[in-house]
Amino acid sequence: MARRSWTVRQIVDIYLHWQAGRSIQAIARSLGIDRKTVRKYIQVALAAGLEPGVTCTPEQWRAFVREHFPGCEDPRRRSDRFALLEAYRDVIREGLATNRMSTVHRRLVAQTNLPVSIATFRRYVHATFPELLLPAAAVPVWRPEVEPGEEAQVDFGYLGPWLDPVRQRSVRVYAFTLVLSFSRHLFARLVTRLDQETWQDCHVRAFAFLGGVPRRIVPDNLKPGVLKPDLYDPALNRTYAELSAHYGFLIDPARAGRPKDKPRVERAIPYLRESFWRGQSFVHLDSANRELERWCREVAGQRVHGTTRRRPFEVFSAEEHPRLLPLPAVPWEPCTWTVAKVAPDSHCSVAGALYSAPHTLRGQRLEVRLTPKRVEFYRGEELVKTHLRGPRGSRTTDPADLPPDRIAFYQRTPQWCLQQARALGPAVFELVRQLLAVHTLTHLRQAQGILRLSERFGAGRLDAACRRALEFGDPRYRTVKNILERGYDQAPGPQPTPAARGEAYLRGPEAYALTPGR
Repeated sequence: MARRSWTVRQIVDIYLHWQAGRSIQAIARSLGIDRKTVRKYIQVALAAGLEPGVTCTPEQWRAFVREHFPGCEDPRRRSDRFALLEAYRDVIREGLATNRMSTVHRRLVAQTNLPVSIATFRRYVHATFPELLLPAAAVPVWRPEVEPGEEAQVDFGYLGPWLDPVRQRSVRVYAFTLVLSFSRHLFARLVTRLDQETWQDCHVRAFAFLGGVPRRIVPDNLKPGVLKPDLYDPALNRTYAELSAHYGFLIDPARAGRPKDKPRVERAIPYLRESFWRGQSFVHLDSANRELERWCREVAGQRVHGTTRRRPFEVFSAEEHPRLLPLPAVPWEPCTWTVAKVAPDSHCSVAGALYSAPHTLRGQRLEVRLTPKRVEFYRGEELVKTHLRGPRGSRTTDPADLPPDRIAFYQRTPQWCLQQARALGPAVFELVRQLLAVHTLTHLRQAQGILRLSERFGAGRLDAACRRALEFGDPRYRTVKNILERGYDQAPGPQPTPAARGEAYLRGPEAYALTPGR
């Protein structure tokens, strides 16, 4: 039977839970991983001299995993597994009619040696044969109480409509709610948007309100927190993952469509709607949020909770607040992640502005991290470009990002041309100076072309040709090139009268002198 190949991110999640002080059983239950697997990776860390409670950043753990487990599966290959299983679609359907899913997977791998894990096989079956799966029985599950400071549950809940006095229209108001699972103390904030910025701002305000950070947060599967829900391998929003690394908490998402995985916050939202929102009228949301914080402390915090039979704020102050993680010394810098495609002109459109990216990445999609001051472009985990953030409608270009044939014109400035011309000879310098004296940018390409003629004909001949062109009063690229190609710069004696601009020939006054009798 083929062994499952774990990804770097899955192994890093194990180490992040482990360094937070969680037991092997708790890690296995949260991540949906066998305890033997968790123990195997922890033993590698112990052998490397690491101890429980060690503080490492996710980047340090990723480097550790790549060093000690070089054969980790690339998650981008995972979509190929479904294509492999699709070739055995009928065999799988026939097997599921008589056997359990794990038995069908074991037999299929034994017969075909397919590199498909049981988790991938389960996802394929759920996606391909939903009609063959029986719904799980609704059995109540006893949930043990958590330790103080261990867990908080968060969610957005709809409260109702509100007339915005500024825009003079009705808007939908939601409440971001965080409930500490031990004390039942809660924080809430009214919002009108459910985007990444609001999600992270509410977390930051909640931690400041509590004066600390719980070790684990159980969110719902909202896009600002979880991009793709999955029991074993959820795809987290990168902004939320950065926020958790900054504050030191673990993200343990609830299962999709299972509100009972976070019952504390689910029950708090109807209570908040009934006790605080209904029957109240607010002129501004800012004043409403100030009143809501007072309500969290003095009303919700002082009630006798129906389950614990204790006052949440008193329990929080006496037992849970000392057990919370301390707030970081460096404040959180808001950021958002998006995706942008590198256009043929080596620029990406991000938040209404254009930014250049390396021309070798044209046609590729890059992940973009936006902060109030910077714009960072990533290809996977690799940072490939950084710009200062510009206003909407602006264009920021680094010439080094453009192809060599496109940046030559911009790098060879008028000052560069004059410097190069001085080194090639006095006549070259004088001709280029006259050429750039009027309509500099229009004549810049001609000056660059004249300097390139030295590569073909040499500096000496170019200087002589420029001297002839100056004598003719025609300092143009075409004139200098014709003199060099026809060898006029080397021919002794008088030279042919060159064509003036516009292809007309100039004649002296003697050509028009009147002769007697005419």
